[in-house]
Amino acid sequence: MLASRAQEARMSFNRRRPAPDAGAGPGAWKHAMLAERRRQGILEGIAARGSVSNTEFARQFDVSVETIRRDIIMLDDQGLLRRTHGGALSLNTFEPAFNERMAANIDSKRAIGRLAASLVPDKASVIIDFGTTAFCVAEALASHTGLTVVTAGLQAANFLAGRNGNDVFLMGGQLQASEGATLGRDSTQMLERYFADFAFVGAGAISPHPWLMDFTREAAELRALMLVQARHAVVLADHTKFNRMATHQVHNFGRTDYLITDRKLDPKTAQSFSGFKGRIMVAGPTRPKRRGAKKAIA
Repeated sequence: MLASRAQEARMSFNRRRPAPDAGAGPGAWKHAMLAERRRQGILEGIAARGSVSNTEFARQFDVSVETIRRDIIMLDDQGLLRRTHGGALSLNTFEPAFNERMAANIDSKRAIGRLAASLVPDKASVIIDFGTTAFCVAEALASHTGLTVVTAGLQAANFLAGRNGNDVFLMGGQLQASEGATLGRDSTQMLERYFADFAFVGAGAISPHPWLMDFTREAAELRALMLVQARHAVVLADHTKFNRMATHQVHNFGRTDYLITDRKLDPKTAQSFSGFKGRIMVAGPTRPKRRGAKKAIA
């Protein structure tokens, strides 16, 4: 599938590219040919990986980021890829449906969920995102008692409602079946009326900037609000979410208190987080001991 997409991208580009000026000198001809090969390489990289940053392409082709940016603008204008902040996306890039995402990397997601839930004392109030890793937090909160839960996720709401004296509030909004969630302005307006001890927020992608990013405007707006509607903002991201791009930036990432992932960040990614003010926590493969009420973050 990826090979065929790369081939289609090359064929489409070859059909659209202009021929170099026959009257130009050999230097101009060589420059034009190098630029064409570079743009073909960009299309192949995007087709194979889904999303790539400008800096990655600049290193790959040994040119400036500005050169890559001009290439991507040209290819975007031709309808061959989708330009984003700091990079580009394949036109086929999308967020897979909930059940498909739930099956991917599930052990790591559950490890993240257990570590996140260990921060929460009984009788705390929590905002739980609608993503698959956030649902793993809901699963890990099964033994907690007296929680106040605000969520846009149907699975999380159904799992925690009626359990151990919990009060569960499902945000209103348009039902997105593929997400198993309610999204839109009605959801954000409801969330504006709540403030919680913890907010557990999933990540569609974390770019090399680093930016927290998502695939739809509605999801990005709701997650940005979650990050400021709690005393402790916790972002959940397994290793597959890093160094990726999506179409929308999620604001307020700088308000994050904890970033929980499943692997130690590689040196390059760790360097990009040098200005990150929150604490980065790595979930191990074993179940952590749940903190007592006095030790849990209140």
